[in-house]
Amino acid sequence: MHKDSKIYIAGHRGMVGGAIKRALVKRGFKNILVRNSKELDLRNQAAVHQFFAEEKPDYVFLAAAKVGGILANNTYRAEFLYDNLMIESNIIHASWQQGVRKVMFLGSSCIYPKMAPQPLREEYLLTGPLEPTNEPYAIAKIAGIKLCEAYRDQYGCNFISVMPTNLYGYGDNYHPENSHVLPALIRRFHEAKEQQLPEVVVWGTGTPRREFLFADDLADACLFLMEHYHEKELVNIGTGEDIPIGELARLVRNIVGYEGHISFDTSKPDGTPRKLMNVRKLHDLGWKHSTPLKQGIEAAYQDFKQNYLE
Repeated sequence: MHKDSKIYIAGHRGMVGGAIKRALVKRGFKNILVRNSKELDLRNQAAVHQFFAEEKPDYVFLAAAKVGGILANNTYRAEFLYDNLMIESNIIHASWQQGVRKVMFLGSSCIYPKMAPQPLREEYLLTGPLEPTNEPYAIAKIAGIKLCEAYRDQYGCNFISVMPTNLYGYGDNYHPENSHVLPALIRRFHEAKEQQLPEVVVWGTGTPRREFLFADDLADACLFLMEHYHEKELVNIGTGEDIPIGELARLVRNIVGYEGHISFDTSKPDGTPRKLMNVRKLHDLGWKHSTPLKQGIEAAYQDFKQNYLE
């Protein structure tokens, strides 16, 4: 990418897209193209194709998606499948039609089978059943990967796919019902501290292990791969380190400064027992994360207090 290349970020108002935009600006890229959902409905094929025909971007970061935690994924199953299929199909097809030089599609670690061996290697895709609670979202993301592969095979497009692990950071979603586990814990412990509640209830047993990557580290990896990786096979992006949810809850409690008790509601689902990414391919290419988990959560908590509290 050149500093004056026209770069379209689909989903720039989300946590991932926002991080990519900050990274591009920081590195001196000046021709960044964005549209919010009111200006451009990415589910609308005609609107997307008109936008690409008029703007003709050189590079595309496809970070737009309908996302959420276990409850949202399991409740809005049709929306998670339909919306994400339409968004990625419209952008990938329009990118081919308008001769975009390179597209990066951002997937999710939930594409891998529920009981896949750990850590998760890229070749484990489609080797077993998915986690039922987020199957529609996972299927949509798998379709995006296969779209990129198919357009490369048939038309020679330089379309690549990357699979981030669980993300957190600036601009995260702290909705009380639809957020992911880490921002949900930040909000819950903060509110419990403010309201002087005696305990915080965490879903599940606390034993599932999860990996977390600071979103600005993800953005750095995305720019690195956009410039240095041109192969068909997807690439995992993560830290290669995981933590039990119970231990994560205690870490967040300490950072927030909540002094009450943590209890676990074992009637609620745990989800996948473990999700740790094998990031050897990424490390071999020359990139590693730089933000330790504690430091990242401290930054996210400050962002939450500054931007999400009334």
